[in-house]
Amino acid sequence: MHKNALPFPYKISPLDPNLNESLLQKFKGETKQFVKVGPEEYFFPSKYETEAEKIYNFPVRSDDVWVVTFPRSGTTWTQELVWLLCNRLNFQRARTEHLAARFPFLEFNVFADDTRLEEFRKENQGNIDHLGIIEHMSTPQYEVLNNTQGRRFIKTHIPFSLLPSNLLTSGAKIVYVARNPKDVAVSYYHLYQMFRTLDFRGDFDTFWDCFENNLVAWGPYWSHIKEGWNQRDNPNVLFLFYEDMNKNLVSSIDKVAEFLDTSLTKDQVNELVDYLDIKNFRNNPAVNFDSLKTVGICRSDQVFIREGKSGGWKGKFSEKLGARADKWIQENLRTTDLKFSE
Repeated sequence: MHKNALPFPYKISPLDPNLNESLLQKFKGETKQFVKVGPEEYFFPSKYETEAEKIYNFPVRSDDVWVVTFPRSGTTWTQELVWLLCNRLNFQRARTEHLAARFPFLEFNVFADDTRLEEFRKENQGNIDHLGIIEHMSTPQYEVLNNTQGRRFIKTHIPFSLLPSNLLTSGAKIVYVARNPKDVAVSYYHLYQMFRTLDFRGDFDTFWDCFENNLVAWGPYWSHIKEGWNQRDNPNVLFLFYEDMNKNLVSSIDKVAEFLDTSLTKDQVNELVDYLDIKNFRNNPAVNFDSLKTVGICRSDQVFIREGKSGGWKGKFSEKLGARADKWIQENLRTTDLKFSE
């Protein structure tokens, strides 16, 4: 950490022991302690406590490009769009070099529980390539990014209040994407089952209960989204709705291109639309964490890029749960002028 580092400004508190023990039975990726952070009580695994100040003091560069989202809000799709626009539509590199290498996930190591890491190492002992993948995962990406030459592309799910204090005034470009919470929850449920670093054990109704009560990583959902929405007029921030991207990708490409000071011909736009089409995108191994499946961090029977559509929640919510979710959404929208697209 640099010599002018700022102290982390928020209190980090362990979860109530009884609640923590209950959650450890549901979320097997963490083996020690969940914590809550700051006045909004953002929810993280125990390793965040040792990383919070380092992330908060991460040196931002004026030419950085960030994608900030609550999980499962179209993050990967947006990352690939942003990276291609800034790299002259280099589809060849995008298809062959994993997105995580081109666009590092700032806090990825926070979710690498030491006990789980040791399990992965034992499962892959003797395979140098596999062990290299595991070590990369456990390496703080802020260290990798600090040593990156040229323009940096950074993904994070951390809300603005816990990110570097100068991020919003540094000149860095930030794309924030929001998505309907019911679709987020369904997609997040599948992610929690796919990644053994998260490893949720339970049905969707149980997961929704945790989601609604701010007991999933990076939650509370509403605090996160409202922090993003409150920055929508910041000239360094482009706030997008996933539903709008889905409905009119061409228009969204134009918005992002203008924000990033790039321009495309009509043919280039069409080529990009075809590349990002969900039917093609989900078959791209460079964005699907296939290497993590190889070493057993992700379950091989799950897919990272799923349906990529809006309204997919309708097949997962019972009528009773849907009504409960709608009430919760309406209550939280009363205090903001944020509105989700249909």
